[in-house]
Amino acid sequence: MINDSHCHFFSTQFFVTLAQQRGKGERPSALCRELKWDDPGEPEALADRWIKELDAHGVSRAGLIASVPGDEASVSAAVAKHPTRIVGYFMVNAAAPDAVARTHAAVYTQRLRCLCLFPAMHQTPLDDERVKKVIEAAAGGNAAVFVHCGQLSVGVRRALGLPSPFDFRLGDPLGVARLAATFPSVPFIVPHFGAGLLREALMAADTCPNIYFDTSSSNRWIRFTPGLTLPDVFRAALAVVGPGRILFGTDSSYFPRGWQRGVYEEQRAALDHAGVAAADQEAIFGGTFDRLFS
Repeated sequence: MINDSHCHFFSTQFFVTLAQQRGKGERPSALCRELKWDDPGEPEALADRWIKELDAHGVSRAGLIASVPGDEASVSAAVAKHPTRIVGYFMVNAAAPDAVARTHAAVYTQRLRCLCLFPAMHQTPLDDERVKKVIEAAAGGNAAVFVHCGQLSVGVRRALGLPSPFDFRLGDPLGVARLAATFPSVPFIVPHFGAGLLREALMAADTCPNIYFDTSSSNRWIRFTPGLTLPDVFRAALAVVGPGRILFGTDSSYFPRGWQRGVYEEQRAALDHAGVAAADQEAIFGGTFDRLFS
């Protein structure tokens, strides 16, 4: 069984938001043509395409992320179309005046299961009281909280010439530990093993049993630690959190590229190379996700 905990739902509203940020009065379809990506169409159609893609690769379920604040409705429509296959994640800028209301609506009305925070992108420290308030809103509906830490690079913004004034100082996994200790019943997910802050992520997860790692992307951050390999990363993570707190992910996003099977194959090979038992691999590739998002 394969469950992918980290895919991006690049909806039409996602491209509307990017077009507004460019300020050129462009239609979303024009951005898709520029990128040479497929136009996503209506959310339900994009959801159907995702299910077809998952089926083609033998993927049972996937977490799909509304990848700009304010796009909860798109992923909610996808969840409504395929409730047994899609788990809805949503991005919130905790500094926005409607952040708490949006979070409450996303969890209680739109059936979304995971709040996504990008502190470096939105330049909001994790110890900001506004962050605590949106987590409180999510926690009341038994949602998980995803916090992007470490290096952050958004390829689509770079391709479209959009600025990315991210403050990497704000994405410290040790800040996640403080939140996880404050909300011990809430699962906190740190993607990409901390994206370059592996040591800090391991320290945070060792302190807080409600911190999980997701394995997504090519993990190119490994090059910041000379000599480190992906099998080494898995060994270190397993030694601290075990397979029950590791979620497989690919960071798949747009079509026609679709689901990134190469990421899956690389991670499977790394786990084999690290000598990880079959039962533990089953937890990483599917079981932990099903338990967390039952």
